[in-house]
Amino acid sequence: MKVCIYGAGAIGGYLGVQLAQSGAADVSLVARGAHLQAMKDNGLKLLIDGGERVVKVNATDKPAELGVQDVIIICLKAHSITGAIDAMKPLLGSHTRIVTAVNGVPYWYFYKHGNQ
Repeated sequence: MKVCIYGAGAIGGYLGVQLAQSGAADVSLVARGAHLQAMKDNGLKLLIDGGERVVKVNATDKPAELGVQDVIIICLKAHSITGAIDAMKPLLGSHTRIVTAVNGVPYWYFYKHGNQ
């Protein structure tokens, strides 16, 4: 199964390491900048339970290089999604499933919401 993690920050990085180590999926990550270069040079690292887990995964800033995926897990901050939609299109096939793990709800979202 081909799984693309779109956004390799805290949530995407965590999921990427765990999925890659499970051996149940061929994991790729879409990232950018210095983080992307660090993953290419050193692998994707997760510090957990006092230990360190490092996996080598395919990482890119060009989603079209990855081809159609079985699953895309979107791990972007909410305000970044609209700017990434067109770049995701080459990842989509007729049976691709999309999972959202979006974060970035602003601190003020619930301010004066309802009777609060």
